[in-house]
Amino acid sequence: MSRTIGVVSRDVLLAEDGVSFLRGLMEGRHPGAPFADAMDFDLAEVEEGRVVFVGRPSPRFFNPLGTIHGGWTATILDSAMACAAHSTLKIGEGYTTLEMKLNYVRPVMPGNGDVRCEGRLIHRGGTIATSEGRLVDASGRLLAHGTETCMIFSGKAAAGR
Repeated sequence: MSRTIGVVSRDVLLAEDGVSFLRGLMEGRHPGAPFADAMDFDLAEVEEGRVVFVGRPSPRFFNPLGTIHGGWTATILDSAMACAAHSTLKIGEGYTTLEMKLNYVRPVMPGNGDVRCEGRLIHRGGTIATSEGRLVDASGRLLAHGTETCMIFSGKAAAGR
């Protein structure tokens, strides 16, 4: 299945609540993010406070040691944890990542098969959301995990910056 890759306008982004927007990515109503296409992972499940990405680690992401580069692992975890926060946004709200912490447990290898990265909301306040993420291989073994803090803001205020 061919899908469109691109970036949505701020007006489109702010016109939907978080779950609706993320489901629009999965359904093809909105284009997929260019970086996710380049990193070979896709949004697979969305509900309020929880998302799952499926990734395909391949040799093109090897570091010089012959394992998948930690940046690939960090990217899929950041995406899952941030989108868990995104799934709670109301119409007109935006967000950005303030910080994240990761723990690498096992090397990620192409032989792991498709990996699943689940992000779950821990807390959502008025301006701060925290989430956690877990990356597991095809047999359910933990590869990496982390936590993230996101700032929630008015999308209209951000447009004026």
